[in-house]
Amino acid sequence: MFAVVNIAGQQFKVTEKTKYYVPRLKAEPESEVTFDEVLLFSDGKKTTLGTPTISGMSVKAKVLEHVKDDKVIVFKKKRRKSYKVKNGHRQLLTQIEVTEIGKAKAQKPKAKAEKVEEEKAEENK
Repeated sequence: MFAVVNIAGQQFKVTEKTKYYVPRLKAEPESEVTFDEVLLFSDGKKTTLGTPTISGMSVKAKVLEHVKDDKVIVFKKKRRKSYKVKNGHRQLLTQIEVTEIGKAKAQKPKAKAEKVEEEKAEENK
C-alpha cells in the first residue's frame, strides 16, 4: 500500500512505517501531522487517482526531528579574470515517520437550524 502526497509543495511516494526527510515543517518534534493532499492511492489491487486530490483521504505522520542536510558547495570561477566565488548552503529538513494511510474522519455536517442559531448568537454578542 502506498500513496503519493503533496508535502510543502513537493510530491512524495510514501508507505506506512517508513521514515522520510521532507522540507522543514512548522511542527514540534514528537507531534503528529496530517497531510490531506493525497494525489494517488494504491492498495495493491486497486489504484485511485485524484482530480487533483482524493477527497476523504489523508496521511498521518509523526515528526521525529528537525535537521540540516549535507552542505552543498557552489563554486564559480572565470579563468584568467581573477574571479572566484565560493558559497555553501545547508537545506533545513524535517524527519517524519508515516504512521497511517487511510480515510480521513469525515466531519458531520451541521443542520441548517443549528447554523442559524449560531449566527444569531454571534450577532447578539
